[in-house]
Amino acid sequence: MAINFNSYNVGLMLLLVKMINLWSIGVCQIDDIDLTKGASYIFGDSLVDAGNNNYLQTLSKADIPPNGIDFKASGGNPTGRFTNGRTIGDIVGEGLGQPRYAMPFLAPNTTGKAVLYGVNYASGGGGILNATGSIFVNRLSMDIQVDYFNITRKQIYKLLGASKARQYLNKHSIFSVTIGSNDFLNNYLLPVVSAGARIRQTPDDFVADMIDHLRSQLTRLYALDGRKFIVGNVGPIGCIPYQQTINQLSQNECVDLPNKLALQYNRKLKSLLDEMNWNLEGATFVLANVYDLVMELITDYAKYGFSTASKACCANEGGGELARLIPCGPTSSTCGDRDKHVFWDAYHPSEAANLIIAKLLLDGDARYTSPINIRRLQDL
Repeated sequence: MAINFNSYNVGLMLLLVKMINLWSIGVCQIDDIDLTKGASYIFGDSLVDAGNNNYLQTLSKADIPPNGIDFKASGGNPTGRFTNGRTIGDIVGEGLGQPRYAMPFLAPNTTGKAVLYGVNYASGGGGILNATGSIFVNRLSMDIQVDYFNITRKQIYKLLGASKARQYLNKHSIFSVTIGSNDFLNNYLLPVVSAGARIRQTPDDFVADMIDHLRSQLTRLYALDGRKFIVGNVGPIGCIPYQQTINQLSQNECVDLPNKLALQYNRKLKSLLDEMNWNLEGATFVLANVYDLVMELITDYAKYGFSTASKACCANEGGGELARLIPCGPTSSTCGDRDKHVFWDAYHPSEAANLIIAKLLLDGDARYTSPINIRRLQDL
């Protein structure tokens, strides 16, 4: 496929502006910022994207209504978050007492002192593997997200000086990683590309490739001063409304293969994080058991106050079942009881579900986070 270089112009210009700002900042006093409150540096996909894809020419966007309808900070206007309100990353940051939401790296005003409040590098469609999400044309893979953090790190060193910057990143910053679902949904299992992928790689080989790449990416973040990590496993992707719709399942059914792949990856991920906790001195890698947590919401939704875990709140009802897979937008019908739906659209949780997930990751027990929860991770 020929590359349209115009599709990179916006991101490239923003990146050049950031580099110019980086060399012009110089070490300065940050007297008006309480560095002890810390910050979140967020990596991942559309589950935690805070608007990076707004600045890319991509098919994966959430910058149109009714996305963001319940996001109070924007007055209900879309911000590029793939949900009706806050993401899990937003809510966790609030719970930790961080004064601002982590800003999208590609936003023009994410520079200077703003980076000390946290930065979000997540990108809808992004994955651990660079090939993941190619169907969307542009997206930020995990490798690119780590590259972009390196730019932020240089800014922090300029702002604080080397010693204080290192302490800030080591002690007061949490590195959150929510990625992996797209590597299955929009790579290995995607009909337009999966036939070739499955011929080249068995599920075991594909998962091993994911783990090898993630090991390298997390090790790079450690080398760039990251010490406190929360890494989410892949959720029950066979149970999302998208899978139920394309496979014509009832509301209580899930697709077996995607869930088997997720569980296979999740077992390897746990072993990887155990390995990194053992080998990387001074680092703590916390596993967020998103799979069991979300499965609990889906199978026991009434217990948590939801009326449905199979029907998306924002969907296109006309034109047959497949119309429900069209991304949430102005032509979609939106439910009135948004806090009663586990899913906002065919792929992403609602803010109400994100709130429950985030609170259990913050203060829950070992069923949801191990070896400790995020609150205790912050206090280390």
